Amino acid sequence: MIEVVNLAKTFGKGVPALTDVSFSVPTGAVCALLGHNGAGKTTTVNILSTLLKPSSGTALVAGYDVATDPVRVRQNIGVTGQDAALDLRLTGRENLVFFGRLRGLRRSEARSRAEELIQQFDMAHAADRQVSGYSGGMRRRIDIAVSLVVPPKVLFLDEPTTGLDPRSRRDVWNLVASMAAQDITVLLTTQYLEEADILSDSIVILNHGQIVASGTSDELKRQTGSSYCQMTVLNPEDLPRITLALADFEEVEVDADTGSVSVPAPRGVTTLSEVFRRMDELDVELLDISLRRPSLDEVFLHLTNPVQS
Repeated sequence: MIEVVNLAKTFGKGVPALTDVSFSVPTGAVCALLGHNGAGKTTTVNILSTLLKPSSGTALVAGYDVATDPVRVRQNIGVTGQDAALDLRLTGRENLVFFGRLRGLRRSEARSRAEELIQQFDMAHAADRQVSGYSGGMRRRIDIAVSLVVPPKVLFLDEPTTGLDPRSRRDVWNLVASMAAQDITVLLTTQYLEEADILSDSIVILNHGQIVASGTSDELKRQTGSSYCQMTVLNPEDLPRITLALADFEEVEVDADTGSVSVPAPRGVTTLSEVFRRMDELDVELLDISLRRPSLDEVFLHLTNPVQS
């Protein structure tokens, strides 16, 4: 549904915003674009939604070229930007009807579609209140609903949960997760790694306008390294003895502030059992011991480290 090949964008005096970006997203999937501020996420979305023209390369959205057939692209997409594009003086319902009319729906069709979306987004209690009185989460829900007035094949969400409280963020996550059931393909930009981990079928990581990694969350975590065995001790004074007992491991990380020790666990549960046996022999009391994989945060920091980029 989205096919990007060797996409590049240069601004001003030859300043590259994107360089040789290529990725694809199948129908009904959620793809997360990750990157620091200025990495090229919004530029990518703006090109795919026809708001910018690429300097080179090709991009197809719903089968249409964004450069040569932008009108057809626009007919098949919905876009929710970082700031809600709503008329604050209108009610939620009036905004939905208004945008439905802009998209070519007859008045009766726009009203009917507005009611469908109000029910789908659980906004009946606030539909006839002015948007100016909405919370940030409610505005975002109506904003996403507006982009679905004419059901799109592709929905672009540019940092849709920035500034929302945890409950509102979860509400938006539920909305995004429901898109797959409607065969809507979602391209999501976000700076929240947990958000990408939970929602996405695939992840593309941008750094300085270039793709530094792509794949599923699990695939990216495996690239960073094996699992870790981590333990937290009751008495921090035991840390030197524990470090000595684990000295034969390839790498031992000690955090005196938290009283924790971690070692690589390439053999998974076998390593965990061996570490636990050694702790038992030392007769040290542990508050916690666990086996964990690298988090997506660790993957992101590893792949976007200035030394590597």
